[in-house]
Amino acid sequence: MRNMQDVKKKIIFEAIAKTIKRLRGNKSQFMLGAEYDIPSSVLSDLERAVKDPQLTTLFKLSEAFGLSISEFMQELEKELPKNFSVSEE
Repeated sequence: MRNMQDVKKKIIFEAIAKTIKRLRGNKSQFMLGAEYDIPSSVLSDLERAVKDPQLTTLFKLSEAFGLSISEFMQELEKELPKNFSVSEE
């Protein structure tokens, strides 16, 4: 059985995936990646919730969506469960 940290990590990955898909809209992964130097394979992994993004990738994504990193994180928080916390309670 997976431990609680693995479950929480998966919740975060899924929130990242939903956020990127929502903000990307109709733009293809290939076009977004080409414009902002993000390999389309990385975008695919992120949108399938199978990869932990590097911090630099999150900054590139926020720029691609015309957001500051803090605004991007606020968008990400919208996809997390209410009162979500990564720490053990």
